[in-house]
Amino acid sequence: MMRTHYTRDNLADVLRRHGITPTHQRIEIAHALFSRGEHLSADQVLAIVNDRHSETSKATVSNTLNLFLEMNLMREVIGDPTKVFYDPNTAPHHHFYNVDTGELTDIDASRVAISGLPPLPDGMVTEGVDIIVRIRTRSG
Repeated sequence: MMRTHYTRDNLADVLRRHGITPTHQRIEIAHALFSRGEHLSADQVLAIVNDRHSETSKATVSNTLNLFLEMNLMREVIGDPTKVFYDPNTAPHHHFYNVDTGELTDIDASRVAISGLPPLPDGMVTEGVDIIVRIRTRSG
C-alpha cells in the first residue's frame, strides 16, 4: 500500500475535503497524526504538537480529535479501558494490542475472516467490525 506524504499544506486541503476549517492548531494536530502514520494517544498528540508550538491546550487537542472522528477523518481504537488511540488509517483493518508495551499495530483486513455474526436488531445496519487481538510476551 502506497503511503501519502503529508505536509501542512496538503493537510489543510484534506481538512477542507472533510468539511473542517483548517486552523493553525488543527493543521498541527493533523500533521502529528498523519505524517507519522502511527496510532497515537491524545497525550502523545499533545506532546508532539507542543514540542513545536507550546500554545496548544489539552482541551483543544481533545476537541479537535473528536471533530476528526465525527468527520470520519480517522478512527478511534480502544486498546484497553484506560488507553484510546487515534488511527489515521481509515481503511478496513484490525489490530494487535501488545499489553506489555502498550503498542498497537495493524492487521490487514484480508488476513481475518469473520463468520457467524448474530442477526442485527430491527432497523440496524452494520457499520463495521473492529477486532483487537491482545498479545503479550510468552512467559517461561
